[in-house]
Amino acid sequence: ISHPGGGGSEVGQNTGPVPILFPCSEVHLESTERRPPKRKKGPAPKMLGNEVCSVCGDKASGFHYNVLSCEGCKGFFRRSVIKGARYTCHSGGHCPMDTYMRRKCQECRLRKCRQAGMREQCVLSEEQIRLKKLKRQEEEQGQSSAGSPPAPSPPPALPQLSPEQRGMIEKLVAAQQQCNQRSFSDRLRVTVMLLETSRRYNPGSESITFLKDFSYNRDDFAKAGLQVEFINPIFEFSRAMNELQLNDAEFALLIAISIFSADRPNVQDQLQVERLQHTYVEALHAYVSIHHPNDPLMFPRMLMKLVSLRTLSSVHSEQVFALRLQDKKLPPLLSEIWDVQE
Repeated sequence: ISHPGGGGSEVGQNTGPVPILFPCSEVHLESTERRPPKRKKGPAPKMLGNEVCSVCGDKASGFHYNVLSCEGCKGFFRRSVIKGARYTCHSGGHCPMDTYMRRKCQECRLRKCRQAGMREQCVLSEEQIRLKKLKRQEEEQGQSSAGSPPAPSPPPALPQLSPEQRGMIEKLVAAQQQCNQRSFSDRLRVTVMLLETSRRYNPGSESITFLKDFSYNRDDFAKAGLQVEFINPIFEFSRAMNELQLNDAEFALLIAISIFSADRPNVQDQLQVERLQHTYVEALHAYVSIHHPNDPLMFPRMLMKLVSLRTLSSVHSEQVFALRLQDKKLPPLLSEIWDVQE
C-alpha cells in the first residue's frame, strides 16, 4: 500500500510503503543506544534507524496504531480519538503537514494521521492500558518464577509444652487410669462419668460398654427405666466425642477443665478455681496445637463439647431425681452407673 500524499510536505511523502503487518501493536525502533530489542509477535520489520514519521516527517520512534510515526503524532492521534475531538482548519483543509504545521492546524494533522493509516480501533482506553500492563507484569513474573524454584516458606512455629505442663498432663493421665480401675460409683462428678461413658461408646453397634461383657444400647437403657429424652442426648454426645478420637491426655485435660468449673455449687473461692481451670485450658490448647497442627478447629470443637456436657449433666440430675421419686428398680450395674440407690 503506497503512502498517500494528502497535502503533506516533501519529507513526509517519501517514507515508502506503510507496513500493515502489526495491526493494533506497538513496535518501537531500536538502536545501539537503546535497550536490547524485545521479540514481538509476527514478522519483525527491518529498521535502519533513520525512518521518519508518515504524518509530519519527524524522526519516527516506531509503528504506532499501524503507522510508522513519531511520539508526537502518536500522542496527538491518541488524545484526539479518546476525546472525540473535532478540529477546524482556517485554510480550507489543505495545510502542508510538517513539524511546524503540525502545531498550527490540528484538523489537517488528524486527517493526515488517518490518511497515513492510523486506526482508531487500535487506541486503548486508560483502563485497557492498565489491564494490559498488569497482564504483562504477571507474565514477566511468571517467567521469572518459572526460571528459579520458589524458596520454601519456613514452617509455622508450633507452641511448646512447658515442663510444668508436661508434668501436669502426666499426672492427670495417671490419675485417670487409676480412676478407670474403680467402679463408676466412685466418680466425684457427673460430668466425669458422662465423659467416661462417651469413651466406652461403640459406633459399630451403637452401644456403650461399661464392663468387658456388658454393652447397653438405647433399648437396654429404655428397659432400665430411662426416658428417651435422656437416652438420646447421651448417645448423641458419646457418638460426637467418639468422632474426635481423643487420646488419654486430651480426655484427662477435658475432665480437669470440667471439674474446675467456677460456677458449680458450693464453690467458695471462684477466682482461684478459675485460675486453675485456665491452667488446664492453656495446656489443652498447646497440646492440641502440637498434635493436630493441620486441624485448627480441633481445640474449639473440644471446648464446645464441654458446653454440651453441661446441658447433659443437668438433664442427668433431673432424670435421677425422677427415678428416685418413682422408686424405679434398675439393674445393679446401672444403679452404680447412674447413682440410683435402691
